[in-house]
Amino acid sequence: MNPVLSPPIRNMAAAPIEAPEKSGQVIRKPYPNYKVIVLNDDVNTFEHVHDCLVKYIPGMTSDLAWELTNQVHYEGQATVWVGPQEPAELYHQQLSRAGLTMAPLEKA
Repeated sequence: MNPVLSPPIRNMAAAPIEAPEKSGQVIRKPYPNYKVIVLNDDVNTFEHVHDCLVKYIPGMTSDLAWELTNQVHYEGQATVWVGPQEPAELYHQQLSRAGLTMAPLEKA
């Protein structure tokens, strides 16, 4: 017995496969900034909040620290620094260890 072979497949030209065009453009997305927020509490004095801000936040002036301290007291919170995640985590941790009440870091 001879096995039955299928007839050869002819005239079946495959459509050319086109790879999607790769764009030469690189889309750069900046890393998000994070906000360091101090919350009001009944524990810390104005002076302590002010002194911590001046000590731990780079470039913080005494005048700005007093403004932010007043904002913390009268408005319940103040954003004391905004920037990249790594330094934001450091400043948040330093202020927290100094006894300030901190909001969790949040994206700006």
